[in-house]
Amino acid sequence: MQMVSITLCEEMETYCEEKKDPAEDITKPEVRETVSEHAGSDSLTERPCGPVEEGEKPCGKEQAETGGCAERSRTTEVKSSTHSKEERKETECKERRKLRKTNSWKMVRFQDPSTEDDVLEWDSSAEILFPEYAVEEWTYTPFEELFTAENWENITEDRLLRKKVLQNGDSQVLHPVWGQEVTVKMQGVLEDRTVVEKDCKLVFVIGEGDVIQALEECVMSMKKGEIALLLADSQYGYGLLGREPDIPAWAPVLYQLQLLDTREKPDPLTLPIADRIRIGNQKRERGNFHFQREEYSLAAKAYCVALEVLTTRGTDGSDAGMKAEEEEVQEYRVKCLNNLATTQIKLEQFDEALKTSRDVLTLESNNVKALFRTGKLLSDKGEYKEAMEVLKKALKLEPTTKAIHAELSKLVQRQSGGNDTQQFQAKPAEMLGENIAPFLIPSRKKTSGVSWKFILGALAVALCSLVTSLILTAKN
Repeated sequence: MQMVSITLCEEMETYCEEKKDPAEDITKPEVRETVSEHAGSDSLTERPCGPVEEGEKPCGKEQAETGGCAERSRTTEVKSSTHSKEERKETECKERRKLRKTNSWKMVRFQDPSTEDDVLEWDSSAEILFPEYAVEEWTYTPFEELFTAENWENITEDRLLRKKVLQNGDSQVLHPVWGQEVTVKMQGVLEDRTVVEKDCKLVFVIGEGDVIQALEECVMSMKKGEIALLLADSQYGYGLLGREPDIPAWAPVLYQLQLLDTREKPDPLTLPIADRIRIGNQKRERGNFHFQREEYSLAAKAYCVALEVLTTRGTDGSDAGMKAEEEEVQEYRVKCLNNLATTQIKLEQFDEALKTSRDVLTLESNNVKALFRTGKLLSDKGEYKEAMEVLKKALKLEPTTKAIHAELSKLVQRQSGGNDTQQFQAKPAEMLGENIAPFLIPSRKKTSGVSWKFILGALAVALCSLVTSLILTAKN
């Protein structure tokens, strides 16, 4: 019985040591989206190495018997003091199960193995990235205590962003600065130690909004090789909206991170076209993330960065891409420009939005979204003639779109100075062409009934009759 238990534990240790995190296989630096846009990404939801839930395939025979490992270990520990070596091996087997899955296999929690010996599930994808620094602040200390702890240093004056250095970095290297590209290894947890972010090689440019503000501020206080704990209040994280489905509103996050490398941001014109497309799309998706959260300034910034990257020009000013690549880059530029114009309207930057919409039409003259937006902005500025031409072109391309019909009706009213449609029906006929019925507001029909003048006259006659009768009565 003792030998079976020891053999199983040793096999589990070997298997877990050989299992490699896919995130470590990345060989090329790349700007990656954080888990903010991909809450269920593979880096956090790998299938467990141990016993699996219903519908999942087990990794091997030893996983199916893991549940009995702890129970057999307890039996072995009380047998005899002569088996101290076997006891140490079984204890190590239990300590490897520091992370336990919750009911949802996408959500992984830290657990103290000494409190639960009957742990049936564990997930290698959620193991601590820095096991040698599994300090109590990382495993179970309440965040309230960490925000007031004296041995933590404040990154910001409001004490809402704090860090504790676990390993000093290279003192000969300068701190990263704004605009530089950095590579970090990081893992983030909530107060109940639910793992919500994990990346073995996260690459981002400081100041471009690729990650939350907390990570940008922290890396600028670190040196290459430094390992630190970072406690970020929601103000520097995901704020009042949180990040569905794993980070609640106003939730602080505790990070364990290491600064792996710092370098200057590469010039987009020196990158291969394929890399420009990849990076540009990541920036655009980050902009979409901010737009959905109504963080319009950050969204506009992300779209502008994407447009800087999405180009086929070389360092000498000539086109460096193939025809297929040029078409793909143009397609993504159109998407970015359309998104940027919408964001600028949200920010009430109407002149900039009009210029951006015209940039879209330069690349794609029949883009209906850009035509409609351009026509609407021109109409709002009082440039009715040009607005009418643009909206008519949009209507020919999409004659069933109600928004275009409504905007043309509004434009016709503005041109008339707000008078009744009946008075200017002949004028829009020349401008709109034959089919103008959808744009005309139905004429108001005169209400039938007695004229108010007739009623007023009748009231006057009745009043005079009443006065005359009163005078005659008084004389009598």
